[in-house]
Amino acid sequence: MKLTTYLRDGQARLGLIEGDNLIDFNDAQPQVPADMRAALEAGVDLQAAARAAHESTAARLALDTVTLAPLVPEPGKFICLGLNYFDHAKEGGREKPDYPWFFFRGKSSLLADQEPGRVPKISSKFDYEAELAVIIGRSVPRHVSQQEALDYVFGYSCFNDMSVRDYQKRTPQWTIGKNFDATGGFGPVLVTADELPQGAVGLNIQCVLNGEVMQNATTSDMIWSVAETISLLSECLTLEPGDVIAMGTPAGVGQARTPQVWMKEGDTVEIRIEGIGTLTNPILAEAV
Repeated sequence: MKLTTYLRDGQARLGLIEGDNLIDFNDAQPQVPADMRAALEAGVDLQAAARAAHESTAARLALDTVTLAPLVPEPGKFICLGLNYFDHAKEGGREKPDYPWFFFRGKSSLLADQEPGRVPKISSKFDYEAELAVIIGRSVPRHVSQQEALDYVFGYSCFNDMSVRDYQKRTPQWTIGKNFDATGGFGPVLVTADELPQGAVGLNIQCVLNGEVMQNATTSDMIWSVAETISLLSECLTLEPGDVIAMGTPAGVGQARTPQVWMKEGDTVEIRIEGIGTLTNPILAEAV
């Protein structure tokens, strides 16, 4: 099952994708909350709701006529991993960390497929990072085992952890360089976990900048798997429905290249993940 989030009258709405069309869940079944996080929090069986939507007479909207929103526009928590691929840690001059480098993103940093990423006025060191996003479907109990952790994953999507590198390096905590407005591409679709390999292992992941492949790896190269990451986080906090985990990026980022490559106005950046799809964002300069 593939889902997306689109905008209607400025409000985020949950849609089921069927081919080139979209069915609004709430239109098909008014008892289903209109947005993804609310539907997950309510414990709605979205697989059953999708079957009912498919059989309904609700309008089919052409995907190319709707404006998408970030897949989960207002996640309760958006947790990111740094240095979670062996080759990326190495290109940054580091060995495998002893523990994941966690940081948070805020909702104002998120943007939808086709929405422009913004080069900030105060920096030109604007980098790309192809990442797998994990969407939590049910509250994860504290101290969950790795063997049980994947039972709480609803699905997976694409994420571009666009980073303002000089601000990221101004402090040992990376948060400020990762939270500029309009720097976190998220979407365009969620593919439910049952349609992908367990833990989304073995998927090809790429970043393509202006048609050139800049990052090309497999999710099997992650240091901490999805299951291990969820288990580690559950030692500290409660993961809730609609929370998101971005699983880090492989080698090939712009700052590690010689010469360095920074995104600029007029560029187009794509994140491609096998079995999930392609997230595309044009790059514009921040408005003066």
